[in-house]
Parts: sequence; structure tokens; C-alpha cells
Amino acid sequence: MTFPYECEGQIKEIVRGFESCTTAKTDFPHRSHLTVAISYMHGATLEDATDKMRAGLFRFLAHHGVEQGKYNETVTVFWMRMVQKEMKNLKPDLSLADITNAVINALGNPRLVFDYYSVERLNSPAAKQQWIEPDLQSL
Repeated sequence: MTFPYECEGQIKEIVRGFESCTTAKTDFPHRSHLTVAISYMHGATLEDATDKMRAGLFRFLAHHGVEQGKYNETVTVFWMRMVQKEMKNLKPDLSLADITNAVINALGNPRLVFDYYSVERLNSPAAKQQWIEPDLQSL
């Protein structure tokens, strides 16, 4: 898939591949995670979008035989909150493609989470099971 996105159809293709689990786990990088998160957040509440993302991740992991213990609730909620924050800063009349491109440009570094969390805190059992606040800087 090319980036930046030129149209909403390209975004829908990423989401469809994720939801149907037809995308290989190795073909689902950080940018694709963000694309799905943005799509879910577009016109939804943070809670609803996060619930949908969580359910999709569990389904995707199960389909690809990845142990569910690899899932991290804090990581999921962190990125959903960051996506929401970036989207709130954009003009409301932008297309979904423009929104997605802008948010990915702002949040495209998957290591950004470590500006907020120490490795120990992020990889803790508590962080994997539930949302925990950052220990390095607040959101």
C-alpha cells in the first residue's frame, strides 16, 4: 500500500484486511495500526474506537496464532489517545485521507511510546492487563 494515502478507499482496504485477518501479521506495521485506529476514531468516541480496536487486535492475534499474552492494553490505549489528540488538532473539514496522513506524519515513530513510558513500566503485567499512567511524562 502506498503512503501517503490518496483516497479513502486505500484506508478502507487496510481496515478490511485487518478486520478480515487477510493481512499477514508481518504486513501490518505501525503505520497500518495507526490507519485502523484513525479510521475507528473518525466519527466515534474514544471509548467506542478503543473497544473496536481492542476486539480487532484480539481477533487478529488469534487468527495468526499469536499468544494473547503479547497484547498490551496500555499500548493500545496510549496510541488511541494519541490519535484522538492529534485528530482534535486538525481542521474538521479534512478528508479521511488527509486526516490519516497528518496523524501518521505526527505519530509515525513507533518508539514514541517510550517518551512517555519506561520499558519496565510498559512491559509490566499490570500494563498488559489494564491502562496505567505514563511514568516519564504525562499525556
